[in-house]
Amino acid sequence: MLYVVQFILSFFASAGFGILFNAPRRTILAGGLSGAFGWLIYFIATQFEIQAVIATFFGAIMLTLLSIMSARYLRAPIIIFITCGIIPLVPGGMAYNAMRSVVLQNYDLALAYGFQVALISMAIAMGIISTEMIDSLFQTLKREIKNMRKKEA
Repeated sequence: MLYVVQFILSFFASAGFGILFNAPRRTILAGGLSGAFGWLIYFIATQFEIQAVIATFFGAIMLTLLSIMSARYLRAPIIIFITCGIIPLVPGGMAYNAMRSVVLQNYDLALAYGFQVALISMAIAMGIISTEMIDSLFQTLKREIKNMRKKEA
């Protein structure tokens, strides 16, 4: 039941962000689903006591895979789906705590929060970049194999 609640709430967060930033109506559902599945992977990983940075990396991979498939199916730019779907993974609360700690002059805690925010942000970026690179490599290989078969025929 907890997983269903997490899925639904992250779907509405992702879809709501898409609505807020005027994503095309036909992409809202797919953007919400990509964010929800990305968050669900993150949440399940943290339930198995995987560190937040690694869990975020796995969530970003799932988010990007679904975004790539949605972009191809709906013939829309991939950035629409990634932008909508990334919202649940962004460490906003932790960034707030880092800034709050700076204001309260608790610099050790601020540094710890800030470093964690930086690591999670890098995990998101690496998850997106690595998945897109692997997909690009796969598509290139697929095209090359198709061209080789044409030449043989």
